[in-house]
Amino acid sequence: MSGTAVHGLLVDGETRCEHYSGPLDVIALQFACCREWYPCHLCHQEVADHDARQWSKDARSTEAVLCGVCGAMLTIADYLEVSACPTCTAGFNPGCRLHHRLYFD
Repeated sequence: MSGTAVHGLLVDGETRCEHYSGPLDVIALQFACCREWYPCHLCHQEVADHDARQWSKDARSTEAVLCGVCGAMLTIADYLEVSACPTCTAGFNPGCRLHHRLYFD
């Protein structure tokens, strides 16, 4: 993984956390509210001292998604279109789509 500091209740070096630790749970997200990186919304809720805020639709070109396997940064738009890292082909958890509304407008 890259040298990006990921906050939260991490369980390994590929950004898996206490809440999501399956083989495909390998992304971290930069939160719009604080510009800090977390593996999930629950980690942000437990560790940050403020409420989360979603990225607006006009911020889709922002690199706010980190592949925990290779450290590649993805724009929000690119992340929303793929099921695996375009750099290292590590698969992303398809269940994360159920939580997109927590991160992105």
